[in-house]
Amino acid sequence: MRKATERNLKSHVLRCAAGVLAWALSAGPAAAQKSTVQTEAGAIEVETLAQNLSHPWGMAFLPDRRLLVTERAGNLRILDTNNKLSAPLKGVPEVFAKGQGGLLDVALDPDFAQNRLVYLSFAEPGENNKATTALGRGKLEGNEIKDFKVIFRQEPYVEGPNHFGGRIVFTPEGHLFLTLGERFKFDPAQDLSNHMGTIVRIKPDGTVPKGNPFVGKQGAEDAIWSYGHRNIESAAIDPATNKLWVAEMGPLGGDELNQPVAGRNYGWPVVSWGKHYDGKKIPNPPTRPEFADAVIHWTPTISPSGMVFYTAKMFPAWQGSSLIGGLTSSGIVRVLVKGEKAEEVERIPLAVRTRDVEQAPDGSVYVLTDQANGKVLRLSLLK
Repeated sequence: MRKATERNLKSHVLRCAAGVLAWALSAGPAAAQKSTVQTEAGAIEVETLAQNLSHPWGMAFLPDRRLLVTERAGNLRILDTNNKLSAPLKGVPEVFAKGQGGLLDVALDPDFAQNRLVYLSFAEPGENNKATTALGRGKLEGNEIKDFKVIFRQEPYVEGPNHFGGRIVFTPEGHLFLTLGERFKFDPAQDLSNHMGTIVRIKPDGTVPKGNPFVGKQGAEDAIWSYGHRNIESAAIDPATNKLWVAEMGPLGGDELNQPVAGRNYGWPVVSWGKHYDGKKIPNPPTRPEFADAVIHWTPTISPSGMVFYTAKMFPAWQGSSLIGGLTSSGIVRVLVKGEKAEEVERIPLAVRTRDVEQAPDGSVYVLTDQANGKVLRLSLLK
């Protein structure tokens, strides 16, 4: 088991760069906001493309290089190639916009060029102030999502504003994974009769693949792929292996990087590398070998949100790496992945709560910042 550490000298240099970047991003109009950060890939330019977004959460590039961006308050917008934001699109579902809830991730159907289908995950309001995580899809036509329909709901609806999960990841074979938090309810993450604290695997129409590990098992939900999770807001497929990787938020310490295996139990809340918020200790995972342990764990936390495997040519040094957004670590955590092994190798300081990370068609990296005045940032390599 590898606990992530930073290299002292590089950490000092990058913290200084982060201070300069924070000043640069706090001044001037969007078009003038550019800064330089030193990384192992070389000097990179950080440019603000858009701002005044209300806690942006997810993004997806359209084939014409425009960018879909969600706002947690319930808006879906398009950033065009001239960096102009559209008005909120029509046809987006009503959301439970409280605490961590709201409009969450956005993803394109693998056959988007033919069917124009856009998928949205969101906190869906229910009766008596309850809510759940839902996934739906509709057709993008102009500035509207038409015929939006929910295809999956986490069961049950519960009270509370926390831990909705919500990342959407399509697999090469055409299924999709949806990450689901345990809604800050703890024990249900060990109960297969509900979806709380799980990763589910479904088909694009919401039906369940026959190969799921709990199909037909009494007392278990057919859609579940893995369970015993706390709250996963980072997920991506490694193109080298076609395997899913997720970064999961721990409690007080103990964030985890996992490669979820079908049917495995990842231990929450029975074990964790962190502690409860009141300081009460939780047994470490090695004390209970029946649970799958993390590939990497982080204390202090990075609060992972958003993830992409970098494959483009602009940053050759980043190829084969997973770029993980960090809320409390205020930037990108770069993890080198080789098969089933992974190692943190670098932190790219952005001095902002980093909510999502995406590779752009031109090989640059786009970042969403989790702020009331949220931004779309573009990272490119200086020549």
